[in-house]
Amino acid sequence: MEFFQVVTLPEARKKLAECWPSMRREAAVLDLTEALGRELAEDVISREEVPGFSRATVDGFAVRSGDTFGAGEASPVTLRLKGEVVTGRPAEVAVGHREAVAISTGGMLPAGADAVIMLEHTEELPGGFLNVLRPVAPGENVMGRGEDVGQGEVILGAGHRLRPQDIGVLAALGYNRIRVWEPWRVGIMTTGNEIVPPEARPGPGQVRDINSYTLYAQVQALGGRPRLYGIVPDDLRLLGERFSQALEENNVVLLSGGSSVGTRDLTVQLLAAWGSERILFHGVSIRPGKPTLAAFIEGKMVFGLPGHPVSAMVSFDLLVGPLLRYGRYKEPAEEPVVEAVLSRNVSSDAGRDDYVRVRLVDGGGDGLLAVPIVGKSGLISTMVKADGVVIIPAGKEGLEAGNRVEVRLFD
Repeated sequence: MEFFQVVTLPEARKKLAECWPSMRREAAVLDLTEALGRELAEDVISREEVPGFSRATVDGFAVRSGDTFGAGEASPVTLRLKGEVVTGRPAEVAVGHREAVAISTGGMLPAGADAVIMLEHTEELPGGFLNVLRPVAPGENVMGRGEDVGQGEVILGAGHRLRPQDIGVLAALGYNRIRVWEPWRVGIMTTGNEIVPPEARPGPGQVRDINSYTLYAQVQALGGRPRLYGIVPDDLRLLGERFSQALEENNVVLLSGGSSVGTRDLTVQLLAAWGSERILFHGVSIRPGKPTLAAFIEGKMVFGLPGHPVSAMVSFDLLVGPLLRYGRYKEPAEEPVVEAVLSRNVSSDAGRDDYVRVRLVDGGGDGLLAVPIVGKSGLISTMVKADGVVIIPAGKEGLEAGNRVEVRLFD
C-alpha cells in the first residue's frame, strides 16, 4: 500500500463506519441512578401501559361530558354531587347521568365519566349540587390509560444514550436496573522528542504536551473512558512497546504526532509493521488535519492524529468523536449549526475542505456575525477563542464578507 494517498472526508468516514460495528465492548447492569449518559445495550420494551388507568390531570369533578354541553356562566348546568375519588385508591363510585364526582389531580377516573371539569369552572350549591359554568369535551383534563406509553412499545432503542427524561420513563415502566454498554476505553499517546509534560519548563526547542490533555477531555466529554500512556520519544522500539500495551487495554488508541510525511514520522512505520493492509487511509482532504491516518488492528481502531493541537482536535471532532458518541456519523441536517453573516473575506486552497475557526458576535440588525480567527494549526488559543467553524467546501477558493454562512458549533 502506498501511503499518503489523500481521501475525502466522506470516503474516510465510510471506511471507519464499515469497521466500527466490529468493535466489541462489555455490557453492565446498572441502577437507574448510575445510568445517566450511558448507552443502552438492548432495546427497552414497555412491559405495561403507562398510565395503567385513566386519571385526572387537574383538580375538579369527574363528569359525563355530554351532560355539560350548553353550560355557561349565564346558564349553568346543575349536576348532583356523588362522593369523591381519593388519590392513590381505586375509584369506588361510578358517575351516572347528570352526576359529578370530586377528584384531585392524579385520581383514578371513575366508571361512567369521560372528562373532568376544572374546579374554577364550577360552583358548589347547598344540598349536594354543583353548577357547571362551561362545557368540557370528551377526554378533556384526562390522561387515558396507555396514552403515555403503550404495552409492547419499543420506547428506547439499543445504542441510545440515556438522558434525564429517559431515566424517568424507565422508572415509570418499572425498571430499576438497566443493561448498558461500558464506556469506550480510549488509550492516548503523544510522540516526539520535543514534547515535555505540562509541569516541566520547556528547554530550547521543546514544547509542553497539549494534545494528551485536549484529547483526554474530548473523549471524556463524549462519555468515553480515556487513559494516558504518556509521552513516547522518537524511538520505534519504545513506541511499539507502549502501543502494544495501549492496544491490549483499550478499544481505541489515539497516537498524536508522527502521522505527517517525513523521516521522523514513526506512527506510519509502526502501523505498517502490523500489516499495511490494516491501514484504512493516510491523509484526508481537510484543513487542518490533512495528515490524519487510521488503521484497524486486532479488532481495535487506531488513529494517528497530527501533532499540531488544532489539527488534532479538528480531526478528532470530525472522525473519532461521532463514533464514540453515537456509533455513527450524523447527517448534515443533524449537526448543531447556527446561521451568521461572515464579517470578512476568507480565502481557501482548492482541493480540500477548509474548517475556518470563527467566533460569534452580535451584529445588531444583521443578527449574528461570524468573525474568522486567524492563526496557524499549532496555536491552541485559536480554538479557545472560537465558538465553531465555517466549512469552505473543497471546490471553493474562499468566501466573501457579507455571505450568510452556517457555523458548526463546538459541543
